[in-house]
Amino acid sequence: MHFNLSEDQTLIRDMARKFADDRLKPNAARWDEEKIFPVDVMREAAELGFAGIYTRDDVGGSALSRLDAAIIFEELSRGCVATAAFMSIHNMCAWMIDSWGTEEQRQRFLPPMMTMDKIASYCLTEPGAGSDAASLKTRAVRDGDDYVLNGAKAFISGAGTSDYYVVMCRTGEDGPKGISTLIVEKDTPGLSFGANEKKMGWNAQPTRIVTFEDCRVPVANRLADEGMGFTLAMNGLNGGRINIGACSLGGASEAFDVAKDYVGTRKQFGREIGQFQVSQFKLADMATELEASRLMLYRAAAALDAKDPSAAKYCAMAKRFATDTCFDVANQALQLHGGYGYLKDYPLERIVRDLRVHQILEGTNEIMRVIIAKDVMR
Repeated sequence: MHFNLSEDQTLIRDMARKFADDRLKPNAARWDEEKIFPVDVMREAAELGFAGIYTRDDVGGSALSRLDAAIIFEELSRGCVATAAFMSIHNMCAWMIDSWGTEEQRQRFLPPMMTMDKIASYCLTEPGAGSDAASLKTRAVRDGDDYVLNGAKAFISGAGTSDYYVVMCRTGEDGPKGISTLIVEKDTPGLSFGANEKKMGWNAQPTRIVTFEDCRVPVANRLADEGMGFTLAMNGLNGGRINIGACSLGGASEAFDVAKDYVGTRKQFGREIGQFQVSQFKLADMATELEASRLMLYRAAAALDAKDPSAAKYCAMAKRFATDTCFDVANQALQLHGGYGYLKDYPLERIVRDLRVHQILEGTNEIMRVIIAKDVMR
Protein backbone atom coordinates (compact mmCIF):
# COMPACT_ATOMS: atom_id res chain seq x y z
CA MET A 1 0.00 0.00 0.00
CA HIS A 2 1.33 3.40 -0.98
CA PHE A 3 -0.11 6.84 -1.60
CA ASN A 4 2.28 8.39 -4.10
CA LEU A 5 1.77 8.41 -7.85
CA SER A 6 4.46 6.74 -9.93
CA GLU A 7 6.56 8.82 -12.28
CA ASP A 8 4.46 7.65 -15.24
CA GLN A 9 1.21 8.43 -13.44
CA THR A 10 2.47 11.91 -12.57
CA LEU A 11 3.26 12.54 -16.24
CA ILE A 12 -0.18 11.23 -17.26
CA ARG A 13 -1.86 13.46 -14.67
CA ASP A 14 0.05 16.53 -15.79
CA MET A 15 -0.73 15.84 -19.46
CA ALA A 16 -4.45 15.49 -18.70
CA ARG A 17 -4.42 18.66 -16.56
CA LYS A 18 -2.71 20.65 -19.32
CA PHE A 19 -5.24 19.47 -21.89
CA ALA A 20 -8.07 20.41 -19.56
CA ASP A 21 -6.58 23.86 -18.93
CA ASP A 22 -5.79 24.54 -22.59
CA ARG A 23 -8.65 22.96 -24.52
CA LEU A 24 -11.59 22.31 -22.16
CA LYS A 25 -11.76 25.01 -19.51
CA PRO A 26 -11.67 28.01 -21.89
CA ASN A 27 -14.62 26.59 -23.86
CA ALA A 28 -16.73 24.85 -21.22
CA ALA A 29 -19.11 27.75 -20.50
CA ARG A 30 -19.81 28.32 -24.22
CA TRP A 31 -20.37 24.61 -24.86
CA ASP A 32 -22.84 24.55 -21.98
CA GLU A 33 -24.64 27.72 -23.06
CA GLU A 34 -24.85 26.81 -26.75
CA LYS A 35 -25.27 23.04 -26.23
CA ILE A 36 -22.21 22.21 -28.33
CA PHE A 37 -20.95 18.61 -28.44
CA PRO A 38 -17.18 19.16 -28.91
CA VAL A 39 -16.35 16.11 -30.99
CA ASP A 40 -13.31 17.75 -32.62
CA VAL A 41 -11.79 18.58 -29.22
CA MET A 42 -12.47 15.06 -27.98
CA ARG A 43 -10.57 13.78 -31.01
CA GLU A 44 -7.65 15.90 -29.83
CA ALA A 45 -7.94 14.12 -26.48
CA ALA A 46 -7.92 10.82 -28.36
CA GLU A 47 -4.56 11.76 -29.85
CA LEU A 48 -3.25 11.70 -26.28
CA GLY A 49 -4.61 8.18 -25.75
CA PHE A 50 -7.71 9.17 -23.80
CA ALA A 51 -10.27 7.40 -26.04
CA GLY A 52 -9.07 3.90 -25.15
CA ILE A 53 -7.40 4.32 -21.79
CA TYR A 54 -7.76 0.67 -20.73
CA THR A 55 -8.17 -0.84 -24.20
CA ARG A 56 -5.35 -3.08 -25.45
CA ASP A 57 -2.62 -1.49 -27.51
CA ASP A 58 -2.82 -3.82 -30.54
CA VAL A 59 -5.88 -1.85 -31.70
CA GLY A 60 -4.47 1.54 -30.72
CA GLY A 61 -5.50 1.63 -27.08
CA SER A 62 -3.35 2.93 -24.24
CA ALA A 63 -3.46 -0.32 -22.19
CA LEU A 64 -3.40 1.61 -18.92
CA SER A 65 -4.96 0.65 -15.58
CA ARG A 66 -8.26 1.65 -14.01
CA LEU A 67 -6.28 3.69 -11.51
CA ASP A 68 -4.64 5.58 -14.39
CA ALA A 69 -8.11 6.19 -15.82
CA ALA A 70 -9.38 7.62 -12.52
CA ILE A 71 -6.45 10.03 -12.49
CA ILE A 72 -7.16 11.10 -16.08
CA PHE A 73 -10.89 11.64 -15.61
CA GLU A 74 -10.35 13.68 -12.47
CA GLU A 75 -8.06 16.04 -14.36
CA LEU A 76 -10.20 16.26 -17.51
CA SER A 77 -13.24 17.13 -15.40
CA ARG A 78 -11.45 20.14 -13.99
CA GLY A 79 -11.85 21.57 -17.48
CA CYS A 80 -15.35 20.37 -18.45
CA VAL A 81 -17.31 17.80 -16.46
CA ALA A 82 -19.79 16.99 -19.23
CA THR A 83 -17.11 16.36 -21.87
CA ALA A 84 -15.00 14.23 -19.55
CA ALA A 85 -18.08 12.21 -18.60
CA PHE A 86 -18.83 11.43 -22.23
CA MET A 87 -15.21 10.34 -22.71
CA SER A 88 -15.84 7.91 -19.85
CA ILE A 89 -18.88 6.44 -21.63
CA HIS A 90 -16.92 6.03 -24.86
CA ASN A 91 -14.12 4.30 -22.95
CA MET A 92 -16.62 1.95 -21.30
CA CYS A 93 -18.01 0.90 -24.68
CA ALA A 94 -14.51 0.37 -26.05
CA TRP A 95 -13.58 -1.79 -23.06
CA MET A 96 -16.67 -3.96 -23.53
CA ILE A 97 -15.77 -4.63 -27.16
CA ASP A 98 -12.12 -5.18 -26.28
CA SER A 99 -12.95 -7.60 -23.45
CA TRP A 100 -15.87 -9.54 -24.92
CA GLY A 101 -15.59 -9.12 -28.68
CA THR A 102 -14.15 -11.61 -31.12
CA GLU A 103 -10.85 -10.78 -32.75
CA GLU A 104 -12.73 -9.78 -35.89
CA GLN A 105 -14.96 -7.45 -33.89
CA ARG A 106 -12.01 -5.93 -32.06
CA GLN A 107 -10.10 -5.21 -35.26
CA ARG A 108 -13.20 -3.88 -37.00
CA PHE A 109 -14.69 -1.58 -34.36
CA LEU A 110 -11.87 -0.48 -32.07
CA PRO A 111 -9.19 1.22 -34.23
CA PRO A 112 -11.54 4.04 -35.35
CA MET A 113 -12.85 4.33 -31.80
CA MET A 114 -9.33 4.92 -30.50
CA THR A 115 -9.09 8.07 -32.63
CA MET A 116 -12.76 8.93 -32.05
CA ASP A 117 -13.32 9.00 -35.79
CA LYS A 118 -16.09 6.70 -34.60
CA ILE A 119 -17.70 7.36 -31.22
CA ALA A 120 -19.87 5.04 -29.15
CA SER A 121 -22.90 5.23 -26.87
CA TYR A 122 -23.99 2.82 -24.14
CA CYS A 123 -27.65 1.79 -24.35
CA LEU A 124 -29.08 0.08 -21.27
CA THR A 125 -31.76 2.34 -19.74
CA GLU A 126 -35.28 2.33 -21.19
CA PRO A 127 -38.33 4.53 -20.61
CA GLY A 128 -39.74 1.82 -18.32
CA ALA A 129 -36.53 0.19 -17.08
CA GLY A 130 -34.06 2.36 -15.18
CA SER A 131 -32.84 1.03 -11.85
CA ASP A 132 -34.56 -2.28 -12.65
CA ALA A 133 -32.38 -2.80 -15.72
CA ALA A 134 -33.04 -6.56 -15.85
CA SER A 135 -36.67 -5.83 -16.80
CA LEU A 136 -35.75 -4.19 -20.11
CA LYS A 137 -38.17 -4.78 -23.00
CA THR A 138 -36.16 -3.96 -26.14
CA ARG A 139 -36.20 -7.26 -28.03
CA ALA A 140 -34.07 -8.84 -30.74
CA VAL A 141 -35.50 -11.83 -32.63
CA ARG A 142 -33.15 -14.06 -34.60
CA ASP A 143 -33.88 -14.21 -38.33
CA GLY A 144 -31.19 -16.12 -40.20
CA ASP A 145 -27.91 -14.21 -40.02
CA ASP A 146 -29.59 -11.14 -38.49
CA TYR A 147 -31.49 -10.06 -35.42
CA VAL A 148 -34.60 -7.94 -35.89
CA LEU A 149 -34.47 -5.32 -33.14
CA ASN A 150 -37.45 -3.38 -31.76
CA GLY A 151 -37.75 -1.11 -28.74
CA ALA A 152 -36.41 2.12 -27.30
CA LYS A 153 -33.61 3.33 -25.04
CA ALA A 154 -33.77 6.49 -22.94
CA PHE A 155 -31.25 9.05 -21.64
CA ILE A 156 -28.61 7.98 -24.16
CA SER A 157 -25.55 10.25 -24.17
CA GLY A 158 -24.22 11.00 -27.63
CA ALA A 159 -27.37 9.70 -29.34
CA GLY A 160 -27.76 11.00 -32.86
CA THR A 161 -24.06 11.77 -33.18
CA SER A 162 -22.47 8.50 -32.09
CA ASP A 163 -21.57 5.94 -34.75
CA TYR A 164 -21.93 2.77 -32.63
CA TYR A 165 -24.64 1.93 -30.10
CA VAL A 166 -23.82 -0.85 -27.62
CA VAL A 167 -27.34 -2.10 -26.96
CA MET A 168 -28.56 -4.43 -24.25
CA CYS A 169 -31.65 -6.22 -25.55
CA ARG A 170 -33.80 -9.25 -24.81
CA THR A 171 -33.16 -12.34 -26.90
CA GLY A 172 -34.57 -14.89 -24.47
CA GLU A 173 -36.49 -15.33 -21.23
CA ASP A 174 -37.49 -12.61 -18.79
CA GLY A 175 -34.86 -11.46 -16.32
CA PRO A 176 -31.10 -10.97 -16.62
CA LYS A 177 -30.36 -14.34 -18.27
CA GLY A 178 -32.39 -13.44 -21.35
CA ILE A 179 -30.36 -10.33 -22.24
CA SER A 180 -27.75 -10.07 -25.00
CA THR A 181 -25.55 -7.26 -26.34
CA LEU A 182 -25.61 -6.00 -29.93
CA ILE A 183 -23.55 -3.29 -31.61
CA VAL A 184 -25.92 -1.25 -33.77
CA GLU A 185 -24.30 0.98 -36.38
CA LYS A 186 -25.63 4.48 -37.05
CA ASP A 187 -26.71 3.92 -40.65
CA THR A 188 -28.89 0.90 -39.77
CA PRO A 189 -32.38 1.28 -41.32
CA GLY A 190 -35.03 1.65 -38.62
CA LEU A 191 -32.69 3.39 -36.16
CA SER A 192 -33.97 6.84 -35.16
CA PHE A 193 -33.50 9.44 -32.44
CA GLY A 194 -35.72 11.72 -30.41
CA ALA A 195 -35.17 15.42 -29.77
CA ASN A 196 -32.23 16.50 -27.64
CA GLU A 197 -33.48 16.48 -24.05
CA LYS A 198 -33.60 19.80 -22.20
CA LYS A 199 -31.44 19.07 -19.17
CA MET A 200 -30.35 20.74 -15.95
CA GLY A 201 -26.71 20.03 -16.77
CA TRP A 202 -24.46 18.01 -19.09
CA ASN A 203 -25.46 20.40 -21.90
CA ALA A 204 -22.15 19.85 -23.69
CA GLN A 205 -23.34 16.42 -24.80
CA PRO A 206 -26.63 15.45 -26.45
CA THR A 207 -29.09 13.15 -24.68
CA ARG A 208 -31.83 11.55 -26.73
CA ILE A 209 -34.18 8.60 -26.90
CA VAL A 210 -32.95 5.93 -29.33
CA THR A 211 -35.68 4.00 -31.14
CA PHE A 212 -35.35 0.69 -33.01
CA GLU A 213 -38.05 -0.25 -35.51
CA ASP A 214 -37.37 -3.56 -37.26
CA CYS A 215 -33.63 -2.83 -37.28
CA ARG A 216 -31.76 -5.70 -38.88
CA VAL A 217 -28.52 -6.18 -36.97
CA PRO A 218 -26.06 -8.87 -38.11
CA VAL A 219 -25.46 -11.73 -35.70
CA ALA A 220 -21.79 -10.90 -36.30
CA ASN A 221 -22.43 -7.69 -34.27
CA ARG A 222 -23.36 -9.60 -31.10
CA LEU A 223 -20.85 -9.39 -28.25
CA ALA A 224 -20.29 -12.72 -26.46
CA ASP A 225 -22.96 -15.42 -26.37
CA GLU A 226 -26.69 -14.95 -26.16
CA GLY A 227 -27.76 -14.37 -22.57
CA MET A 228 -24.47 -12.76 -21.55
CA GLY A 229 -25.61 -9.17 -22.05
CA PHE A 230 -26.50 -8.38 -18.46
CA THR A 231 -23.10 -9.62 -17.29
CA LEU A 232 -21.38 -7.41 -19.86
CA ALA A 233 -23.47 -4.42 -18.85
CA MET A 234 -22.79 -4.79 -15.13
CA ASN A 235 -19.07 -5.38 -15.63
CA GLY A 236 -18.89 -2.28 -17.80
CA LEU A 237 -20.67 -0.27 -15.12
CA ASN A 238 -18.14 -1.23 -12.43
CA GLY A 239 -15.47 0.76 -14.22
CA GLY A 240 -17.96 3.42 -15.27
CA ARG A 241 -18.80 4.03 -11.62
CA ILE A 242 -15.17 4.74 -10.79
CA ASN A 243 -14.87 7.03 -13.81
CA ILE A 244 -17.99 9.03 -13.00
CA GLY A 245 -16.87 9.32 -9.38
CA ALA A 246 -13.55 10.66 -10.66
CA CYS A 247 -15.43 13.16 -12.83
CA SER A 248 -17.25 14.34 -9.70
CA LEU A 249 -13.95 14.63 -7.90
CA GLY A 250 -12.41 16.69 -10.69
CA GLY A 251 -15.35 19.06 -10.93
CA ALA A 252 -15.50 19.51 -7.16
CA SER A 253 -11.74 20.02 -6.94
CA GLU A 254 -11.96 22.79 -9.50
CA ALA A 255 -14.86 24.36 -7.58
CA PHE A 256 -12.82 24.14 -4.36
CA ASP A 257 -9.83 25.89 -5.94
CA VAL A 258 -12.03 28.66 -7.35
CA ALA A 259 -13.67 29.15 -3.94
CA LYS A 260 -10.34 29.17 -2.11
CA ASP A 261 -9.07 31.93 -4.41
CA TYR A 262 -12.32 33.88 -4.05
CA VAL A 263 -12.37 33.95 -0.22
CA GLY A 264 -8.79 35.21 -0.30
CA THR A 265 -9.83 38.36 -2.19
CA ARG A 266 -13.48 39.03 -1.33
CA LYS A 267 -13.83 41.44 1.61
CA GLN A 268 -16.75 41.87 3.99
CA PHE A 269 -16.82 43.62 7.37
CA GLY A 270 -13.42 45.10 6.62
CA ARG A 271 -11.46 41.90 5.97
CA GLU A 272 -11.16 38.99 3.59
CA ILE A 273 -13.88 36.41 4.18
CA GLY A 274 -11.16 33.74 4.17
CA GLN A 275 -10.01 35.16 7.52
CA PHE A 276 -13.28 34.23 9.18
CA GLN A 277 -13.17 30.90 10.98
CA VAL A 278 -16.49 29.79 9.47
CA SER A 279 -14.93 30.03 5.99
CA GLN A 280 -11.73 28.30 7.09
CA PHE A 281 -13.64 25.42 8.69
CA LYS A 282 -15.79 25.04 5.59
CA LEU A 283 -12.68 24.85 3.39
CA ALA A 284 -11.08 22.38 5.80
CA ASP A 285 -14.11 20.07 5.57
CA MET A 286 -14.22 20.40 1.80
CA ALA A 287 -10.52 19.53 1.47
CA THR A 288 -10.98 16.51 3.75
CA GLU A 289 -13.97 15.26 1.78
CA LEU A 290 -12.14 15.60 -1.53
CA GLU A 291 -9.22 13.59 -0.20
CA ALA A 292 -11.51 10.91 1.22
CA SER A 293 -13.27 10.63 -2.15
CA ARG A 294 -9.95 10.32 -3.95
CA LEU A 295 -8.77 7.53 -1.64
CA MET A 296 -12.02 5.58 -2.06
CA LEU A 297 -11.86 5.90 -5.84
CA TYR A 298 -8.24 4.75 -5.91
CA ARG A 299 -9.13 1.81 -3.63
CA ALA A 300 -11.92 0.74 -5.96
CA ALA A 301 -9.74 1.16 -9.05
CA ALA A 302 -6.99 -0.94 -7.47
CA ALA A 303 -9.55 -3.64 -6.63
CA LEU A 304 -10.81 -3.70 -10.21
CA ASP A 305 -7.26 -3.87 -11.58
CA ALA A 306 -6.49 -6.74 -9.21
CA LYS A 307 -9.73 -8.58 -10.14
CA ASP A 308 -10.70 -8.58 -6.48
CA PRO A 309 -13.92 -10.61 -5.97
CA SER A 310 -15.32 -7.71 -3.95
CA ALA A 311 -14.49 -5.12 -6.64
CA ALA A 312 -18.18 -4.46 -7.43
CA LYS A 313 -18.77 -3.52 -3.80
CA TYR A 314 -15.80 -1.17 -3.72
CA CYS A 315 -16.88 0.43 -7.00
CA ALA A 316 -20.39 0.97 -5.63
CA MET A 317 -19.00 2.39 -2.38
CA ALA A 318 -16.66 4.77 -4.17
CA LYS A 319 -19.32 5.92 -6.64
CA ARG A 320 -21.91 6.52 -3.91
CA PHE A 321 -19.50 8.35 -1.64
CA ALA A 322 -17.66 10.41 -4.25
CA THR A 323 -20.71 11.58 -6.19
CA ASP A 324 -22.67 12.51 -3.05
CA THR A 325 -19.73 14.13 -1.29
CA CYS A 326 -18.31 15.99 -4.28
CA PHE A 327 -21.70 17.44 -5.18
CA ASP A 328 -21.88 18.80 -1.63
CA VAL A 329 -18.34 20.23 -1.94
CA ALA A 330 -19.23 22.02 -5.19
CA ASN A 331 -22.43 23.33 -3.63
CA GLN A 332 -20.47 24.67 -0.64
CA ALA A 333 -18.03 26.33 -3.05
CA LEU A 334 -20.99 28.08 -4.65
CA GLN A 335 -22.24 29.13 -1.20
CA LEU A 336 -18.87 30.69 -0.37
CA HIS A 337 -19.33 32.94 -3.42
CA GLY A 338 -22.66 34.22 -2.14
CA GLY A 339 -24.80 35.71 -4.90
CA TYR A 340 -21.91 35.67 -7.34
CA GLY A 341 -21.86 31.88 -7.24
CA TYR A 342 -25.35 31.90 -8.73
CA LEU A 343 -24.22 33.86 -11.79
CA LYS A 344 -22.95 32.33 -15.01
CA ASP A 345 -19.99 34.70 -14.90
CA TYR A 346 -18.47 32.16 -12.49
CA PRO A 347 -18.10 28.41 -13.18
CA LEU A 348 -19.68 27.29 -9.90
CA GLU A 349 -23.31 27.07 -11.02
CA ARG A 350 -22.34 25.04 -14.11
CA ILE A 351 -20.22 22.62 -12.09
CA VAL A 352 -23.04 22.12 -9.57
CA ARG A 353 -25.52 21.47 -12.40
CA ASP A 354 -23.18 19.05 -14.17
CA LEU A 355 -22.35 17.08 -11.01
CA ARG A 356 -25.94 16.58 -9.89
CA VAL A 357 -26.70 13.85 -12.43
CA HIS A 358 -23.74 11.76 -11.27
CA GLN A 359 -25.80 10.69 -8.25
CA ILE A 360 -28.30 9.17 -10.69
CA LEU A 361 -26.44 7.67 -13.66
CA GLU A 362 -24.30 4.52 -13.77
CA GLY A 363 -26.79 3.21 -11.21
CA THR A 364 -28.50 5.55 -8.75
CA ASN A 365 -26.87 5.95 -5.38
CA GLU A 366 -29.82 4.11 -3.87
CA ILE A 367 -28.94 1.12 -6.06
CA MET A 368 -25.30 1.47 -4.96
CA ARG A 369 -26.53 0.92 -1.41
CA VAL A 370 -28.37 -2.22 -2.52
CA ILE A 371 -25.16 -3.60 -4.09
CA ILE A 372 -23.15 -2.80 -0.97
CA ALA A 373 -25.75 -4.26 1.37
CA LYS A 374 -25.96 -7.51 -0.59
CA ASP A 375 -22.20 -7.93 -0.31
CA VAL A 376 -21.89 -7.11 3.39
CA MET A 377 -24.91 -9.30 4.30
CA ARG A 378 -23.75 -12.25 2.21
